[in-house]
Amino acid sequence: MAWSDEEHGYMRRAIEVAEKGRGQVRPNPLVGCVLVKDGKVIAEGWHDHLGGLHAEQMAIHDAEEKGHNTNGATAYVTLEPCNHFGRTPPCTEALLWAGISNVVIAHGDPNPIVRGNGISVLENAGIKVETGLLEDEAAHQMREFLHWCANRKPFVTVKVAIDANGSVDDLSKGPARFTSEECLKEVHKLRKDSCAILVGANTVIRDNPSLNVRLVESKRQPMRVIIDPNNRINSNSKVLTDGLETKHLTDDFRGLTAMLDMLGDLEIQRLLVEGGPDTINRFLSSDLVDEFILVQSNLTHNEPVKADFDLSKFTNMEQTKWGEESVKIYTR
Repeated sequence: MAWSDEEHGYMRRAIEVAEKGRGQVRPNPLVGCVLVKDGKVIAEGWHDHLGGLHAEQMAIHDAEEKGHNTNGATAYVTLEPCNHFGRTPPCTEALLWAGISNVVIAHGDPNPIVRGNGISVLENAGIKVETGLLEDEAAHQMREFLHWCANRKPFVTVKVAIDANGSVDDLSKGPARFTSEECLKEVHKLRKDSCAILVGANTVIRDNPSLNVRLVESKRQPMRVIIDPNNRINSNSKVLTDGLETKHLTDDFRGLTAMLDMLGDLEIQRLLVEGGPDTINRFLSSDLVDEFILVQSNLTHNEPVKADFDLSKFTNMEQTKWGEESVKIYTR
């Protein structure tokens, strides 16, 4: 279907406002909605936090607060509206109640409890429904949700920092961060957008990390997952004593797929692996990594721990900067 520039703009804005819920709505996806009437945007909404209004509901509420009549308006929404009672009432009911006459959807909802049912309900009620506008952009925005719906396993992101020569640690000194404050803030944004953070026992023993979100505002903390098959970590480690949720796994997950199945059953949609080279290479060798983020500092370690990572299976690479550090992001 040929979409107009105006229609592209409305949906692009819906994708933009959906970003306001990033890191706050999982296991729900990011969703944005724009209401248009007589060629003008009259309201916007997004899914802001788990248990809060869905995007369509927020947009309708926004229109009401602004004094706009939604009867006959068109809703541009990034994901197929739901038609079931969950933490909130169905979005299809809200659209019908508001008198919306047209709904343009970027991407269908693959969740088995929706999967076309929302579209059918709207069409049976006489609402014109069109789909596929900026579908690829919406799919990228909610890729972890779509991956989980398709595979019932988390989307796996690896993040590792190296020095100028490819070393992951400096054994000449105690555990210490060697990247900039600006880079660390980007890492905390990444943690905020993850459902769980995974490391191996060696990382906990060496660094005693908190593995939480501190440098950016967050309404929730990710689960910590510790792979410790020989039960070696200290019982006083921060991840076991700070009161935040931790899965201390003492089984030997050599293949790792069973562990991802278990995390998928817990609705973990994005898993951030921040472990050492042994843990990371185990994920790589098992072909379980969907995204690999390589952060390189300009510093040089005195007693380096070299690490070689086989990234040959990744077909795409983007480069950016996190503070003073160069970042390469590899994806399939």
